[in-house]
Amino acid sequence: MMVGFYALISRDNLVKKLIGLNIFQTSVIMMYVSFGKISGGTAPILIESGGHGGDGHGVQVAGDAAHAIRDSAEILYSNPIPHVLMLTAIVVGVATLALGLSLVVRINEAYGTIEEDEITRKDNAA
Repeated sequence: MMVGFYALISRDNLVKKLIGLNIFQTSVIMMYVSFGKISGGTAPILIESGGHGGDGHGVQVAGDAAHAIRDSAEILYSNPIPHVLMLTAIVVGVATLALGLSLVVRINEAYGTIEEDEITRKDNAA
């Protein structure tokens, strides 16, 4: 995480800053995914056995539900929410990187450089 943050604040090249930002985002995503992992945990997947329609098995379904509740206290489940949120963060990170790189291309066309100090100097001179 600190490698990406260091690259973000210490470099003057805009592409290197974007790569540092991407490394920082990836390390945060990896940290959250590792927090969501439970040792010995299983995925909370609902397995349906039989139909639950109007076939007259209401008592059996209620009995199965009570049995499932009793068994669920013995099973350790992992929480899928952090993983789902990190998938969203990955998509946002890719979009941010793509937008940043397109802005760097436009800055290079306008100023002829992607070095931050040269851009500032040209902007102050104008």
